[in-house]
Amino acid sequence: QVQLVESGGGLVQAGGSLKLSCAASGRTFSTYTMAWFRQAPGKEREFVAAISWSGGYVYYADSVKGRFTISRDNAKNTVYLQMNSLKPEDTAVYYCAGDRSQGIATATSRYAYWGQGTQVTVAS
Repeated sequence: QVQLVESGGGLVQAGGSLKLSCAASGRTFSTYTMAWFRQAPGKEREFVAAISWSGGYVYYADSVKGRFTISRDNAKNTVYLQMNSLKPEDTAVYYCAGDRSQGIATATSRYAYWGQGTQVTVAS
C-alpha cells in the first residue's frame, strides 16, 4: 500500500513557475511508475506526465511538453513536477498517481494509487 501526498500548488501569474511535490509512503515506491494528472472544473481528469521507476524514461502530454519536467528522488520517496511558462489553461487540480505495473501509461485506470490533489491557479 502506498499513500501519496501532493504539495506545492498555489496561485501564479501567467508565465510564472511552480514546482509540485508528491511524497510517498511505503518501502516499494522506488519500484512504482509515477505520474501526474490534472482536472479542470467541468472536465475529465487528463494525463500530464509520467516517469518510470528508475527515472530513465519520461513521457509528457503534448500540451505541456517543453514546459513541464517530471522527476523523482527514490531516496526521498518523492516525485516532482516542475512547471514553467504557465498558462491560464494549466489551471486545475493536480494529482499524483502511482502503480507497481511497469511501463508508462496515460490512462487513469492504469494507476492504483492517488493523492488528494493540489490546486494550481494561473492568473492571466
